[in-house]
Amino acid sequence: MADQAAIDALRARPVPPQGLWIDGAAWEAASGETIAVVSPIDGARLTTIASAGHADVDRAVAAARRSFESGAWSRAAPAERQTVMHRIADLIGKHALELAVLGVRDNGTEISMALRAEPGSAAGTFRYYAEAADKVYGEIAPTAHSVLGLVHREPVGVVGAIVPWNFPLMIGAWKIAPALAAGNSVVLKPAEAASLTLLRVAQLCSEAGLPDGVLNVVTGHGAEAGEALGLHMDVDVLAFTGSGGVGRKLLEYSARSNLKRVYLELGGKSPNIVFADAADLEQAARVSAFGIFRNSGQVCVAGSRLLVQREIHQEVVDRVSAIAAAMKVGDPLDLATQAGAVVSAEQLEKDLRFVAEAAREGAELKTGGHRILEQTGGYYMQPTVFDHVTAQMPLARQEVFGPVLGVMAFDDEEEAVSLANSTVYGLAAGVWTSNLSTAHRMVRAIRAGVVHVNTYGGPDITVPLGGVRQSGNGHDKSLHALDKYTDLKTAWIQL
Repeated sequence: MADQAAIDALRARPVPPQGLWIDGAAWEAASGETIAVVSPIDGARLTTIASAGHADVDRAVAAARRSFESGAWSRAAPAERQTVMHRIADLIGKHALELAVLGVRDNGTEISMALRAEPGSAAGTFRYYAEAADKVYGEIAPTAHSVLGLVHREPVGVVGAIVPWNFPLMIGAWKIAPALAAGNSVVLKPAEAASLTLLRVAQLCSEAGLPDGVLNVVTGHGAEAGEALGLHMDVDVLAFTGSGGVGRKLLEYSARSNLKRVYLELGGKSPNIVFADAADLEQAARVSAFGIFRNSGQVCVAGSRLLVQREIHQEVVDRVSAIAAAMKVGDPLDLATQAGAVVSAEQLEKDLRFVAEAAREGAELKTGGHRILEQTGGYYMQPTVFDHVTAQMPLARQEVFGPVLGVMAFDDEEEAVSLANSTVYGLAAGVWTSNLSTAHRMVRAIRAGVVHVNTYGGPDITVPLGGVRQSGNGHDKSLHALDKYTDLKTAWIQL
């Protein structure tokens, strides 16, 4: 376990101004412009990052294209790529505490979660895809004896990746590692609210022996750097995690440019369903509470809708509300903290607007609903539980991305499925029941990419994560992620 004294020492380190990472070196933006990095812990200015524009993105994509065409990485033997990626994983592990503290100072995730979900997860992801690099085979087609049909897997070329601020290192690794394992070059655009750890990892990749230009990081505003990446004629594939509104723009940019493939993970409004025959209601309540309130609700798969069978509804609401009220919210660099800061003042204001709207719509506030610790200068909010939420309320239909839970009652399995599928999203869900048949029926009936049974959260790198409907397309994690970053080429050989 991390030592609090070591965390406090890293907290005190000054963070120098950060440049773009292009072609193996740090650069100022062509315009010289920067963006202030404000820590959600105390609202204080932490450092600055370079604000990339179209010229900087052009430079990064050109570096990626040169590195790809040189073959230094794209044509390296898979075992060679494997060795470098293992070195990257080792360096992330070596610098895990430094990376975790830096990330928490940037985006406010509680340190106990950040250690596991950020450098811990990222190192494991690089190791997983390092091992996959020399274990993914092509195919021999079942043709006539006079023909040899071969199916080759080839890297797509230049991959653009845009990642969010909630778990930048984890989600960044989900995109970078399989793209690198397949032999591609990458231009990564982090969220302006959380860029620091990915810039540091890019440096570690160079230290591990990744050739210059294979991984480039351009920081800046989405409306400038993100747009430039989406419109670029020399980006072959774009992978994105974030909001539906931005996802739609990226599809437009693809249509306006080179028809690059665009893979989108667009969040959700995930139902967490508790049946009366759940084996342990206290466990269901506790896991459900942490399934929405960890990282202050800033989790794409957060179980933000709690659906409870009517005969146990009041008991579960009371248990979840008590757990929420007792959670320790505060300094995210304190190991005892259970929920850290909201990422920004803007996000906090948005969360509080959802609370006010839910109250006006007639939902019953059971606990929370207010900003707290305002005297610190940081952005903190009480875990919030609303009961008697209806399927028509915005709280039940729109992604809050904050520590706000809406509870709904249902009578039977049919109603539970109807409520679960009543939004435009389809990313994740949870089902609590001791009946195996009920569990299997619900897994099949709920329209979601991931369905948890008698738990919430925890699927590791071995299984895919992706959504249906307006939660997006394509998959991160598992060997299926390689499909996004490879092309199939058929060789049809007359013998």
